[in-house]
Parts: sequence; structure tokens; C-alpha cells
Amino acid sequence: MSVQAPGPETHVYSPVELNREVRLHIEAGFPRLWLAGEISNLARPPSGHLYFTIKDARSQIRCALFRGNAAGIGFKPENGMEVLVRGRLSLYEPRGDYQLIADGMLEGGAGALSQAFEALKKKLEAEGLFDESHKKPLPKWPRRISVVTSPSGAAIRDILETINQRWPGADVRIYPSQVQGEAAPAELIRALSAAERHRYGDVIILARGGGSLEDLWAFNDEQLARTIHALETPIVCGVGHETDFSIADFVADVRAPTPTAAAVAATPDGPALRLQLDRLDQQLSRAMDQSLQRRMQGLDFVERRLARQHPERRLDELARRNGELSRRAEIAVRRQIESRERLLSGHLARLSACHPRRQIERAERDVGSLKLRLDRAAKSRLERAGERLGSTLRALNAVSPLAVLERGYAVVRDPEGQALTQRDQIKKGSPINILMDQFEVDAEVTSEPRERRLK
Repeated sequence: MSVQAPGPETHVYSPVELNREVRLHIEAGFPRLWLAGEISNLARPPSGHLYFTIKDARSQIRCALFRGNAAGIGFKPENGMEVLVRGRLSLYEPRGDYQLIADGMLEGGAGALSQAFEALKKKLEAEGLFDESHKKPLPKWPRRISVVTSPSGAAIRDILETINQRWPGADVRIYPSQVQGEAAPAELIRALSAAERHRYGDVIILARGGGSLEDLWAFNDEQLARTIHALETPIVCGVGHETDFSIADFVADVRAPTPTAAAVAATPDGPALRLQLDRLDQQLSRAMDQSLQRRMQGLDFVERRLARQHPERRLDELARRNGELSRRAEIAVRRQIESRERLLSGHLARLSACHPRRQIERAERDVGSLKLRLDRAAKSRLERAGERLGSTLRALNAVSPLAVLERGYAVVRDPEGQALTQRDQIKKGSPINILMDQFEVDAEVTSEPRERRLK
């Protein structure tokens, strides 16, 4: 039988590619798990890591426990020892070896689960996951409640019945999950994460009925504990019976001994509140009756006072007061008019003394005087300015270069009009410009500059 070569559409794996993909599938497909068996092929290299095999009567698996985790196991592993190992499945790519990367180990036999429980409890307690400062208060009047549990167990029936009796107005949403077995921790984490993400419930109830330590072991998962600790929604944990404790109980905001007790903790006592409202209603009715009686007594008193004060008497008294007030008002108005007349006469006298014609005459006299003063000041100022201008012109003429040119001197300049005053500015053959008093002329230097000779 001949085998055809793969076509271009077929992906051909190299060993490293295949081992990498297998490792990724193994690590993604298996959560952290516990493995029980006997130690064999134990190796302790100088690095401090432990390499060994866990086997039973029919199979075995390679394991690695690195130094950081090996230092905290609390006993010395030996070949032939029965142990309980916790870790994640992986693949060692260079050799293609399937193995368990362990992060914890307990001595096997009776009490192994209890040891694991105490070890995890001590670890999380040291990290502060159980601190009271992290506990959130439960809502006093929850409108919606999220429940994470098995939809087919007795716990959900007890919870729904208790909520219906105590707080029937609350809406309940169930987030179903397995509560027992290897897949239970991952499902519980998924359900809690969904309840937190949806923000439906004002409070979350995490519950399961009673069972053995093995049955309740899903609630002792470390990742589940960290998920509960990270929730922003308050959570009540009711797992097992009163004597059962789980890691989830210690991390939750409120621990209830049973699922029913968890429903009680999450809801107010509706019947008791109804009785209290009835008592308050009765008290209010009595208070209203008493207030009404007091108001009626007050009304009777007012009626008796009105009977003693007949309206006709009141009208006569008001008429007399009205007459008196009218007389006083007339006198006050007359006095006010007389006062205003005297004030007006005074104003007219002052106004006559301040007639605008007189003020205009005074203003015209003042303007004439000021005009004469202004003319004299302007003439004097112009004379002084003319004298200063003549003096300045004479001084400028004395120092003017034009006056120097008038005496027969000249200014030698380059073609750009710059005066040439230094010897090194003039070269033989250079064009120059000579400025005289009345004219200028262009010329050319015919010899090199030489020392000046004085006669």
C-alpha cells in the first residue's frame, strides 16, 4: 500500500509544534486537580525541586514539585509513601512527557482531606481573605436575589419556600451549577461570575444541602474562595448542616448553617414587619382620633368666644375707630400741604436769585479775562521758543560737516557712500567718490597709500 505525500493544503507538524499544541490542550482542558497514589522514582536534585512518579496498581504519572512549593509541604516525602498531590496537568515539550505540575502535597490515608482543608484555610487566612474588614453588609430590603446552587436539589426548594414566606415581593434568579464532583468548582465559579456580571441580585445566596466532607469538597476550592472574595455583591453562604464548615463559609460576607438559614439571613422577616406595621397603623389611628378630639374642643371654645363678641358690637367699635382715623388723617394731610407750600416759597426765592441770565453774564466776563491771559501767555511762549531755536541753529551750523566742506575740505567715500578713514580701506586701483562743498566726483586710486607728510 503506497502512501501519498501531503498536499499544500495539509499542515505538517514538527515535533515541537505538536508538543506545544498538545500541552495547550491539556492545560486548558483540565482544571487544578488532586491525585492520590504511591510515590516512586523520587529524585531530589541540588536545585531543591522534587521529581517523582505517582502510581497505583495499574498506572503511573510523572510529577514535578518545584522548590518554592516543596518547602511548605510540612513532611519529607519518601518512595513508597501514600500521598495526596494537588496540581495541574501539563506536557514537558522537549521529551513529550505527560506530567503533573504539583503545587502541594499531603500525606495520604485517613485525614488527608482534613489536612488539605486546614492547609488552605491557614494560607487564605494569612492572606487576609477572612478578615472582617472585607465583609460587606447585606441589603436591608433586597428587591432581587441571585441563588447559585443545584436546580434539582432540596436546597433550592427550601430557599424558594423560605423567601416566599418571609419576603414574597423579592424576585429570584437561579444560576444553576453542579455542587459535587470534580467539575463542581469550575461550574460554581462560572455561576458566581455570571451573577456578578449581570448585576441582577442585590444579594447572592451560595447554597448546598448536607453531605460528607467529600461531598462538600467543591466548596473548599482555592479559586472559588478567591472568586467569592473578589465579588462586589454581598454573598451569603449556606453549605451543609450546622456542624459543616467550608472555606467558602469563611470567605463569604455572612455564613449561614443551612440553605434555609441563608435565605433567612438574606431577607427581612416579612410577617414580623407586617405585624409591626399593623401595630403602627393602630397607633396612628389612635393618635388621629385624639388629635381630632382636641381640634373639636378648640372649635367649641372659639364658638363660645364668638357668641360673647356679637358682630354688631364689633361693627360699632370698628365704625368709631374709622371715624377717629379719618379725622386724624384729614389734620395730617392739611399740615403736610402747609409744610409743602412753605418749602415751595423758599425754593422760588432761591431760584430767582440764581437766574440763568446772571450766571451767563458772569461766565462771559470770566471768559474775556481768561482769553486775554491766554493770548499774553501764548505770545511770551512763542518768543522764548524762537530764541531757543536760533541758538540751536547757530550751534548746529558751527559743528556741521557742510561748514567744513565750505572751507575747502572734502570727504572720501567708497562707491556705497561709506566714508574712508583708515589706510587699509584704500587700495591701488580702487574706485572712490570725493564729496566737495557744491559737487562730488568719482575717481580711482593710482598709487598705494603712504604715510602723511606734514609741511
